[in-house]
Amino acid sequence: MLLEIRHVTQYRYATWVRESVMELWMQPQKSVRQRLVSFDLDLDPAAQVFSYADSFGNAVYHFDVPQPHDRLSITARSAVETQAPPPVPDHLDLGEWDRLRSEFLKGECFDYLRPHGFARESDALHRYMTDHDIDGLRERDPLTALKVLNTTIYDSFGYAAGVTRADSPIDDVLKARKGVCQDFAHVMIAICRSWGIPARYVSGYLFTDRKHGDRSDPDATHAWVEVFLPSLRWIGFDPTNNTPATERHVACAVGRDYSDVPPSRGVYKGEVESHLAVGVSVRKARAAITEPEFLRVSPMARGGQVARRMQGSNYQHQQRLHQMQQQQQ
Repeated sequence: MLLEIRHVTQYRYATWVRESVMELWMQPQKSVRQRLVSFDLDLDPAAQVFSYADSFGNAVYHFDVPQPHDRLSITARSAVETQAPPPVPDHLDLGEWDRLRSEFLKGECFDYLRPHGFARESDALHRYMTDHDIDGLRERDPLTALKVLNTTIYDSFGYAAGVTRADSPIDDVLKARKGVCQDFAHVMIAICRSWGIPARYVSGYLFTDRKHGDRSDPDATHAWVEVFLPSLRWIGFDPTNNTPATERHVACAVGRDYSDVPPSRGVYKGEVESHLAVGVSVRKARAAITEPEFLRVSPMARGGQVARRMQGSNYQHQQRLHQMQQQQQ
């Protein structure tokens, strides 16, 4: 499936701010089932753009706007060709639980077995697991247990934007029984790790299809879960839409939870409020795209080799986080 993605993020400030520094996790991954055809990044005001690979292997772009400004616009355009993942068997043998207890696996997947950030156990999660007999699923093989868990989360939580925030702890969605994709992903990840199954958070996009029963917002970024089973390697589950990851899912970054891979994150100099507006469009490409597979930055935003660093104690006292971060839905 050939998809075109347009992701616009606009920050507006109540008055002028003196400087902004941002990091972006917006470039789709390059993998066996996902070919990145092109990626464009446009910034207004223009800025030098740099990149690095984070500790999870994700492509991260960062820039500094060093002059006064009262708005910041980031437009990321991608073209991606995806393939359906290989078919997953109906079930595995119960010996998969023993394979999950391998010391080698625990070392290789250390980051994805520990509680972290939003994806951690709590009293509210334990009550939820008891109410739905979640631990009883462990009597089945791990693959079957995961499939049922995916459906259970889908059935027991309503989809509603605005009930939780980008920085909401897991207890908020457990109390409200409503939330968005990042909330459901955190619930599933915390449960999987409590079972000893490595699980990671996937940030990206979904080509929404109402015919398939998708309930996620087509105008927002998306998030789902990947779990590691020794017999199958990494496989994806989307508890928001009660489906496995498909060719309609476009992965940008993976991490331990949302805090590792938000679409954008940054700070600015000033003591003013910021307002965030986000628009996402994912659609099938109308024609073949043959552009080379590399980052293209608009001429005015082209950068050099070394990132600019902020100086002075004034920055330490007057910086503000971009609190209105985009919540993945």
